[in-house]
Amino acid sequence: MAKLRHFALAVRDLEKSAEFYENVFGLKRVGREDLEIGSGIYLSDGVINLALLSFKGERGSGLKDAKSFAGAHHFGFVVDDIAETQKRIEDAGGTFFFDLGESKEHVNFERKFKDPDGIIFDISERGWLGTEEQKQKAKA
Repeated sequence: MAKLRHFALAVRDLEKSAEFYENVFGLKRVGREDLEIGSGIYLSDGVINLALLSFKGERGSGLKDAKSFAGAHHFGFVVDDIAETQKRIEDAGGTFFFDLGESKEHVNFERKFKDPDGIIFDISERGWLGTEEQKQKAKA
């Protein structure tokens, strides 16, 4: 069974947004990435990864006006088998969007899809920074 472990919000000011969620909800900062498509700060409550994202443009975001958009962008599931899950997604009418990361062996690797309505979601076998799957792997 897949487990919902990741939510991503597009925000206008990464630091201001991160401080808000840290101060109000006690989330912990667990990582940051600065990529060609944009930047992200990752927060966690120990189970779920909340990605605050600032996109540079349409590439990766799927948004025509990515710099001014703020709101829910996508969500992610930890799955047991990416290939098997991809087949089920595509059989049900979902479409591949792109891979984020170089190898499914690395933390934060995501295979992104769009559902039949165009809503973006991703799947991962390893989970995201700060999720309980990552804590379990660190203990092993």
